[in-house]
Amino acid sequence: MADSSRPSGASVEVVNQLYQRYDALRTQMGGVIVGLDDVIEQLMVALLCRGHCILEGVPGLAKTKIVSTMASLLNLTFKRVQFTPDLMPADITGTDVLEEDRTTGKRVFRFIPGPLFGNMVLADEINRTPPKTQSALLEAMEERQLTVGGETYALPDPFLVLATQNPIEQEGTYPLPEAQLDRFMLKVVLGYPDFREEIEIMKRVTTAYRFETQQVLSADQIVSLQDTVRGVPVADHVYEYAARLVRLSRPGEADATPYIKENVSWGAGPRASIYLIMAAKARAVLQGRYHATTDDLHAMALPVLRHRVMPTFNAEAAGITSESIVAEIVRTVSGAREIAGAA
Repeated sequence: MADSSRPSGASVEVVNQLYQRYDALRTQMGGVIVGLDDVIEQLMVALLCRGHCILEGVPGLAKTKIVSTMASLLNLTFKRVQFTPDLMPADITGTDVLEEDRTTGKRVFRFIPGPLFGNMVLADEINRTPPKTQSALLEAMEERQLTVGGETYALPDPFLVLATQNPIEQEGTYPLPEAQLDRFMLKVVLGYPDFREEIEIMKRVTTAYRFETQQVLSADQIVSLQDTVRGVPVADHVYEYAARLVRLSRPGEADATPYIKENVSWGAGPRASIYLIMAAKARAVLQGRYHATTDDLHAMALPVLRHRVMPTFNAEAAGITSESIVAEIVRTVSGAREIAGAA
């Protein structure tokens, strides 16, 4: 049954306001960050969907700058944690410390919050810290609360974790298992700037260039917008299209193509289907629309699926990446739809 909920005038007005604010956000971000429009869109999608992201890119691509700038524009608290091999769970969650009350002379425990108590948390080089600390971070992402010393503490709302990985140096690292990777809504890959963008970067950094940013949204407005995104209607054919995209990534499915069976060892699970629909809803709202389309699914398929589709050993040896597999899946599903439409 299709999602038949019709948008109210108030909902449409909220979407129109968000579109204008998002346009202002991109303008403000453009004054600080050169390029990376797709990255900005994907980070906003994750924020509106209450999801989390993996940021992957070589050093020096402004990963920290883009996150801290976005947090400033949205009036959110920004925390950065440099993950190292000796980092312990208490270093990020916080801990109880014993203090003496000077008035009574009694000793009491006081909780000192760790860096996870922020709206936007940048977990830098998450694959450099042991699994115990990674698990503490993943628990906070899932539960949105922490238990320390028998007491439970709620994390701020909104709460977005962006975990970075260095794709070059893997020696002495602790790569996240597939089951833990699946908990991240999107995997956002930052590429090198093009020729003109790199010149603009050099001009800004090596001169007295300054750009004064202005707040675009507040935390309360973002929480309200997160509820608005969940109310975006989705037609039956869009749900079916998303299901085909995800199910085609599984080599064990009856309708899997020979390409998938040969090159994929493990496909995406139901969480990918959920995230794909949610991402399509959020992207539609950012585009100023109150309905999700298959074009939104196309745009979000790669960041949603790239870390959930595992190539076989032979595929990796042949240079076939998860990105190329996802591209082939999108081509297959869109081609089948065109054939069905023509028939």
